[in-house]
Amino acid sequence: MNETIVCVVGNVATQPVYRELAAGPSARFRVAVTARYWDREKNAWTDGHTNFFTVWANRQLAVNVAACVEVGQPVVVQGRLKVRTETREGQQQWASADIDAVAIGHDLSRGTALFQRAAKPEGTPAAARPEPNWETPRPADTEHGHPEQQAREAVTVT
Repeated sequence: MNETIVCVVGNVATQPVYRELAAGPSARFRVAVTARYWDREKNAWTDGHTNFFTVWANRQLAVNVAACVEVGQPVVVQGRLKVRTETREGQQQWASADIDAVAIGHDLSRGTALFQRAAKPEGTPAAARPEPNWETPRPADTEHGHPEQQAREAVTVT
């Protein structure tokens, strides 16, 4: 409930690594997010600090990432932020910012993409559910026919 949801816009920094696990497909890659600002002294845009995030994708999102995300592409990633700190080799403090992705897409402000809906996996077909009857019931017939028919006949009488 109290999760930190983030949306980052950056460039894919590493080739996605795809794995088939017991819990389902998983993919991960790093994304670089660089702040840019207008430098008044230089009268030009300047790159600021770059943050790197490890993006984790699961299930169908992982399959789609492996199929279409490549190094250098601009992406938009939305998901849950998890910051971890560890001690490595007994002394060095190490931190990692991970994003458990909910959605990943190409940044269309910087290029174009062609969307293709993912094919449903072949397997046991889901039980077909009957289509509900969405038709509005007609008013009860009168002795002179349907009200719509009466209205048409009244217009055509000369």
